Amino acid sequence: MAIRTRITQLLGIEAPIVQGGMMWVGRAELAAAVSNAGGLGMLTTLTQPTPDELRREIERCRSLTDRPFGVNLTILPSVNPPPYADYRDAIIDSGIKIVETAGSRPQAFVEAFKAAGVVVLHKCTSVRHAVSAEQMGVDVISIDGFECAGHPGEDDVPGLVLIPATADNIRIPIIASGGLGDGRGLAAALALGAEGINMGTRFCATVEAPIHENVKQFIVNNDERATHLIFRRFKNTGRVAKNSISDEVVAISSRPGAEFEDIRPLVAGQRGRAALEEGDVEAGLIWAGQVQGLIHDIPTCEALISRIVAEAETIIRGRLSRVLHLGQDSVGKHAIG
Repeated sequence: MAIRTRITQLLGIEAPIVQGGMMWVGRAELAAAVSNAGGLGMLTTLTQPTPDELRREIERCRSLTDRPFGVNLTILPSVNPPPYADYRDAIIDSGIKIVETAGSRPQAFVEAFKAAGVVVLHKCTSVRHAVSAEQMGVDVISIDGFECAGHPGEDDVPGLVLIPATADNIRIPIIASGGLGDGRGLAAALALGAEGINMGTRFCATVEAPIHENVKQFIVNNDERATHLIFRRFKNTGRVAKNSISDEVVAISSRPGAEFEDIRPLVAGQRGRAALEEGDVEAGLIWAGQVQGLIHDIPTCEALISRIVAEAETIIRGRLSRVLHLGQDSVGKHAIG
C-alpha cells in the first residue's frame, strides 16, 4: 500500500479508507477487521444500549486489533434522547483518540473531545456546514454526497460537485463519503480534493460484517436504482434500500396530510435491526446507498481494502499517466505537422 495522504498521517493508518459508523453494523468484529486491513474501523456508539456496554465493546475491539480505530457518536434531537454526555464520557475515559461526530449542534461534544486530545472527524452534507465545523475546531470533514446511505441532507448535491466545492472552502483534510466502493472512487476522490474515502454500504457486503448473509447478498443483487428517499416530507431525508417496507413508507408519506406518526411503526429501529440480524430483507428498513450498483462480491475487509488501493494506484500511475503522455504526443505531432 503506497497511497499516503494527510489522512493516513493524521490517523496513523496505512490506507486512506474509513469505515462508516453504521447503526447495528459498527461492532467490534467489523471495526477490527477494517483496522487490521490498514483502514480505520469505526464502532457505532448508539448500537450499544448503555455507556457501560460501549466501554465493553471498545475493550472487545482492542482485543481484536492493536491498530487505530475510532468511535462514531451521532447526536440527534429527540423527545427522549439517549444519554449522549454519558456516552461521550465513556469514549474519553476509554482512551479513544479518534471520534467521528455527526448530527446537530455538536459543539459542546467537539470541545470536550478536543480537550481530551481526541482527533475529531465531523460528518457534513453541505459546504456551509463543513465551514462551520472547521470553525468549531474539528480536525477532519467527512463530506457526504447525495449518493450516500443514511441522511444526505436536503440540498441534493452529489459528490462530484460537493467534494471539490468543500475543498475550495476549507483547509482541514476532507474524507469523501457517498457512492464510493472501489479503486475508481478512491482515485476520483483524491483528484477532487479529498484525502481519503469513507465507505458504509460497501463494508456491509464483507465477510466480517455482523449482519445476515441474506442481507449481504441482497446488497450484491441490487443495482444503483434500488434505493428510496424517505422522510423527505419531514425535512429529514434518508436513503434506504428498496423493499416492501420502504415502498410502503414512500406511498404513505406521499398522501395529502401524511404525518410521521403514520409511518412510525414501519421505520422503527428494532425492525431494521431484525432485518439485518435475522436475514428477512422485508422485515424493516435496510439503509443502503446507490453504491449498491458497484458491489458485486462479498470479500474479506483485507481483500477489499487491498483491492481498492491497488486499483487506485493502477489508475493514478497507469491510465491517467498514459492519458497525459498521449496528450503530449498529440501536441508534439500536431506541432510537427
